[in-house]
Amino acid sequence: MTIRLFNTLTKTKEDFAPIDAANVRMYVCGPTVYDFAHIGNARPVIVFDVLFRLLRHIYGDAHVTYVRNITDVDDKINARAAERGISIRELTEETARQYAEDVAALGNLPPTVTPRATEHIAQMIAIIEQLIAAGHAYAADGHVLFDVSSKPDYGKLSRRSLGEMIAGARVEVAPYKKSPMDFVLWKPSDAATPGWDSPWGRGRPGWHIECSAMAGEYLGETFDIHGGGIDLQFPHHENEIAQSEGAHHNHPLAKVWMHNGFLQVEGEKMSKSAGNFFTIRDLLADWPGEVLRFNMLRTHYRQPIDFTVAGLKESWKMLERWYEVTEPLADPAPDAAFFEALSDDLNTPAAIASLHQAGDMALAGGLGFLGFSNVQMRIADKAAVDTAAIADAIEARKAARAAKNFAESDRIRDDLLAQGIVLKDGPGGTTWEVKK
Repeated sequence: MTIRLFNTLTKTKEDFAPIDAANVRMYVCGPTVYDFAHIGNARPVIVFDVLFRLLRHIYGDAHVTYVRNITDVDDKINARAAERGISIRELTEETARQYAEDVAALGNLPPTVTPRATEHIAQMIAIIEQLIAAGHAYAADGHVLFDVSSKPDYGKLSRRSLGEMIAGARVEVAPYKKSPMDFVLWKPSDAATPGWDSPWGRGRPGWHIECSAMAGEYLGETFDIHGGGIDLQFPHHENEIAQSEGAHHNHPLAKVWMHNGFLQVEGEKMSKSAGNFFTIRDLLADWPGEVLRFNMLRTHYRQPIDFTVAGLKESWKMLERWYEVTEPLADPAPDAAFFEALSDDLNTPAAIASLHQAGDMALAGGLGFLGFSNVQMRIADKAAVDTAAIADAIEARKAARAAKNFAESDRIRDDLLAQGIVLKDGPGGTTWEVKK
């Protein structure tokens, strides 16, 4: 079976040929652990989990290495820890644990390796030293910066003009920079900020160098696939390419670059000011994880997705209908049409459509392959209730509580209890179960 993937670097769909079929290697940028991950962060996790599953199916579980990092040194982390009055370590441990729980609830397999930035400082320093020796970086005022002018093909991933890149990067104008586009590899730390000894004084790494170091440590100078959200294409991935190639004699960092599209909520860009900002944990309080996952997979990964309540309800009903006629299999066996669709640039909508035409066995196999093998939403418990109506009631109760209309909130809770539905309020939100 041949997989065809759209390569952002070449802007074409290409036949995938691994560098080494005995060790297919993929890196995906992970979270910066200072707060709960939002639903937009869930999309690349789900997309590349499906690709991970497909690669394992073709090349064998033992022959695919999937690395997804954790950024646990960052100025946002420092600020949030100070705001909460806790240690940076306490914050990052707590948030990393929450992230792992949330993405597991969405049906994702754990990556082969989950490296933390703070455990790879030595590798980052080594790359920076190589860049300085090669004339691609310079030290100035306690900082080390990458000299963008030293890389004539800088910008080849995003294909932006210099003006667009300056605007897109929101570059910091600083007297120690040779050019506004030069980006930080290392920066000084004061006594209150996390820091490590280096040839340039006590300091901490810039964000971009972290991924280059961790990817290189586990996957080598050149690996097969680098993935992430489209928002990371520039400047993060562009800078990863520049510094990794600069340190490694222009050897490419990755053969294939893949980016999933943006996510909107109810037709608008997600933002706290718009009131449509939802964390994964927020949504897991009201919706089963497999419903959130299925709703993501119904849109092709490169297309923008509009995450709506109506779409979630539709996904829930579709899954319920399928669960009524089949049980997920421990050893899935989807049909050929299913794999043909997935192999065509991870076309999950076409793969799902093929399941509509499949028999019960192929349907169960397809669901299992897509990550629905261990179903938490059991129809046996919920077949007699209108799950979409319960979701609506929970939303209405949430709105009543936000408006401090506690009488209405209690009424909704009591009405559901009379129907045999027990609500449970917790730190992560509201969940429900059928009264035994």
